[in-house]
Amino acid sequence: MRLRVLGCAGAEFPDFRPPAFLVDDGLLLDAGTIGAVLTEEEQWQIRAIFITHAHLDHIRGIPALADNILIRSLRHLVTVYATEPVVAAMRTHLLNGTIWPDFTMLPSQHDPVLQYDVVTPGRPLTLGGPDLSRRSSDGYTITAVEVDHTVPAVGYCVEKNGVRLVYTGDTGPTDAIWQYANGADAVIVEVSFPNAMESLATITKHLCCSQLERELAKMAVLPKRILITHPKPQYYEQIKHEIGAIGIRQMELLRDGAVYEL
Repeated sequence: MRLRVLGCAGAEFPDFRPPAFLVDDGLLLDAGTIGAVLTEEEQWQIRAIFITHAHLDHIRGIPALADNILIRSLRHLVTVYATEPVVAAMRTHLLNGTIWPDFTMLPSQHDPVLQYDVVTPGRPLTLGGPDLSRRSSDGYTITAVEVDHTVPAVGYCVEKNGVRLVYTGDTGPTDAIWQYANGADAVIVEVSFPNAMESLATITKHLCCSQLERELAKMAVLPKRILITHPKPQYYEQIKHEIGAIGIRQMELLRDGAVYEL
């Protein structure tokens, strides 16, 4: 499994892009960054996007991707997977014909650029084939797992050929996701704030480093890689220092553009 970090920041600044993680070229976890990084040819390879929650920094790349596909007159369908509240929020507040065109109806209702597929937490979904369009046991098994954020949110467990990647999305202290991350090949977990801002992390249902340390203790076996995402850029170096102080050798703070072979 190949993991490419398109964006991994908790805010937007030069060289810090919103979260998006590309798996094997065709599957995207969150969509804060797409067209600002990927070439046209790389964008056309995306077939499935799994959204953790409806906050703008996790969905904002989708409208531009859809527009890029439409103006090239490509017969190319991208499926956006999300829980029902997230799909409803995107229909109502983003791809609603006012803020941006409804690309589930363009270029036509019967041949759209985008379609939604509602996922149910705890129920595995299997995808396979060259365009990830069929539900098959020979590709990926992806399970949404509820986490604790200020809006309805999930993380995802992605499995393929015995490799397991877990992505928490945005979350405060939570429980269920760690059952999936226990002993995983990699976990992508957020740390948004330094320890001095723990009260703000708690209010906004994010994590700081001390909270992360308590969360990791919920696993009997740590993942082989612990990849930290979503730091506020203003505190990047401070968070990096505090992560290092925890002393877990397989833990690192992500940067945009990083690539991992799992």
